[in-house]
Amino acid sequence: MNTMLASDLPLPRIGRGKVRDIYAVGDDRVLLLTTDRISAFDVVMAETIPMKGAVLTQISAWWFNELEGVVPHHMISTDADAIIREVPALQGHRADILGRAMLCRRTTVFPIECVIRGYLSGSAWKEYAARGTLAGEKLASGLLESAKLEPAIFSPATKAETGHDENITIARMREILGDEVAYQLESMTRAIYTLGEKISRDQGIIIADTKFEFGRDGDGRIILIDEVMTPDSSRFWAADAYTPGQPQPSFDKQPLRDYLDAERRAGRWNGDAPAPALPAEVVDATSKRYLEAYRRVTGSELTI
Repeated sequence: MNTMLASDLPLPRIGRGKVRDIYAVGDDRVLLLTTDRISAFDVVMAETIPMKGAVLTQISAWWFNELEGVVPHHMISTDADAIIREVPALQGHRADILGRAMLCRRTTVFPIECVIRGYLSGSAWKEYAARGTLAGEKLASGLLESAKLEPAIFSPATKAETGHDENITIARMREILGDEVAYQLESMTRAIYTLGEKISRDQGIIIADTKFEFGRDGDGRIILIDEVMTPDSSRFWAADAYTPGQPQPSFDKQPLRDYLDAERRAGRWNGDAPAPALPAEVVDATSKRYLEAYRRVTGSELTI
């Protein structure tokens, strides 16, 4: 499977994120094309990570199938031949979409990242350690880094095209979306995370935190969109290595982060774009980490 830095499909491109290229398919559908781009510390690398796009697409597809009957979602198909039948313009682009494309229902997207935290880590731990709060709201005292939060904490954020999303209070979310929509998004977020956390734990993975996006479809329904419980949208930990009171090794881009941290400490990188060139061993280790995350979450090897 060829790696892909950027796509060029014969469809109107309506968006490009750090990782995904978004194409319009008529007025009511979109094609999400997940490239092998990778970012860390809000900087997109020049190198691609083999199989990363396929891992993100196929983990999301696996979760969408698991969530049937739990919440409605936007996925129509990730099968390349089925997509081509629906979108004949892609006939000569099977290799480009194979494994990495998802045909989806189009929605009006809510401008909120629905973050849920089952464990105290990352930016949440930094805020708690400094002020005893999360998004300005007081938490119990004496919590350890990586401590399990019971119940899990819903912690919405505003969406940022570049840079970090900004944590906001649930009260602020209600101001933006209205009480009814805010309540529904939190309820759906909790239902998805509760199921996902249990399934993953049975596979030896802890989903420490994750974020979801939602949109309203043409029928007026609120549905789950974008990616779901992937290594890019979630913090995955190995259950058998979990030790509260310290940071946990994660099944995502940790090899990349470790390398960039070392370059920054050595004074060879200031943290801004462009990032330093990635050695082949870092690219390979990162690719293997993504594939291992797929295997652990789904219980099978990724085959395209």
